[in-house]
Amino acid sequence: MLENIDLTKKIKKSGYKEQIPTLEYKLGELQRKARELKIPIIIVFEGWDAAGKGTMINRLMISMDPRGYTVNPTNPPNEEELLRPFLWRFWKKTPERGRIAIFDRSWYGKVLVEKINKIVKKKDCLAAYPEICSFERQLTDEGTVIIKFFLHINKNEQKRRFKLLLKNPSTAWKVTKEDWKHHKKYDEYAKAVEEMLEKTDTEYAPWTIIEANDRRFATLKIFNTVAATIEQKINTMTQPSNKSASKIISKSSVSLKKMTSSILDKIDLSISISKDEYTEELKKYQQRIMELEHEAYIRRIPVIILYEGWDSAGKGGNIKRLVRGMDPRGYQVIPIVAPNDIEKNHHYLWRFWEHIPKSGHIAIFDRTWYGRVLVERVEGYCSQNEWKRSYREINEMEEQLTNFGTVLIKFWIHISAEEQLSRFKAREATPHKQWKITDEDWRNRKKWNQYKTAIDEMLFRTSTTYSPWTIVEANSKFYARIKTLKTVVETLEKHIEKER
Repeated sequence: MLENIDLTKKIKKSGYKEQIPTLEYKLGELQRKARELKIPIIIVFEGWDAAGKGTMINRLMISMDPRGYTVNPTNPPNEEELLRPFLWRFWKKTPERGRIAIFDRSWYGKVLVEKINKIVKKKDCLAAYPEICSFERQLTDEGTVIIKFFLHINKNEQKRRFKLLLKNPSTAWKVTKEDWKHHKKYDEYAKAVEEMLEKTDTEYAPWTIIEANDRRFATLKIFNTVAATIEQKINTMTQPSNKSASKIISKSSVSLKKMTSSILDKIDLSISISKDEYTEELKKYQQRIMELEHEAYIRRIPVIILYEGWDSAGKGGNIKRLVRGMDPRGYQVIPIVAPNDIEKNHHYLWRFWEHIPKSGHIAIFDRTWYGRVLVERVEGYCSQNEWKRSYREINEMEEQLTNFGTVLIKFWIHISAEEQLSRFKAREATPHKQWKITDEDWRNRKKWNQYKTAIDEMLFRTSTTYSPWTIVEANSKFYARIKTLKTVVETLEKHIEKER
């Protein structure tokens, strides 16, 4: 592809001066409209060393309100970033609605610099492509505009620019030994770029190749591309369209037509154990979890434990018994509540990526990203398209985590409707437990069947080979606590055994 790019394209100074003021005005106007419509925008600049990425970013910024954008220079990952999945640091920098994030180099370093310099293995580079594509698709599905530029110059032009920079004492620092090493590997890099373009040029996030030998031509092409892409998104949002496909669904209109039986109906909730057996097993498993926490830290194994379940099913009690013997420096319990205003202005997965643990640490989620297909679905807080799409997005996220080496353990804490009612009444009758029961709990109980339908589909669509669900029979609190502890122990032991 690159060898067919015409790098002789130029534009005269007079033509440039004639066009640029109009484009600058237009970009400023489009930025304001995008902010009003709460459109998040990501602009990615990749390209050869000395191709002019910094110059182009600076030129683009001059045309915009600096209060509405953030420029993110991407350096090699630091120690903190290396201890998490590679997309973690980029998720954290995705813009909120109405803002622009500009990336001077980006997540594509994984398949370019890190690949050529053999910092990562070939199989990890190949695995990165689908992760990048799913990352970009998830963002664009949620409304983000992604504009990707690759600034292309030939090898001779790169060498000429290096020499020019070296002649000037104020710019000589920009040319490093590493740059010259990259220059010598120009052809090898070109092959990596070709593969990158081939595997990540998509309908939702296409690449634009910028012929950058002539900087005036490159500037105008970048300005025109940014303006046209944002304008197209604005027109899509403001023009009349069929709203029925994306409207908030009725709280009672969703049915699980494709499933002929209920997963939850097959669960035997009569299972229980005696108090003596519980006490003996609890001590044994808590001791073993303490040992495994230490071993996971030594081996740098990240662990995520997810708790979902009915109101009053016992998630809190389960978590208390899980962490009782653990070192608090090695784990964090993350209680998930309704998103705040900042979180609502990002992709719904953004706030969960914020809490992904580093290698060797344990994150315990009390409720999770599955709220998208449970409470948000049932209560109508998102559209039907959004919650249906999220099954794929959640599976992709969990696959990325497990590909990185994360041990992911997912619990659904299950009780019967009768048991829930009994626990609700017991809480109301016990003064020191009354804070646990709210009007919202009673409202949710009235929608038991709707939630049950959503839970069944969630279990069916997101229990995967790399991240299966464990359904915990929790009418007996003693049994439920032991089953969760035992599952954590056995899962960690199995994973650690593979590491040996």
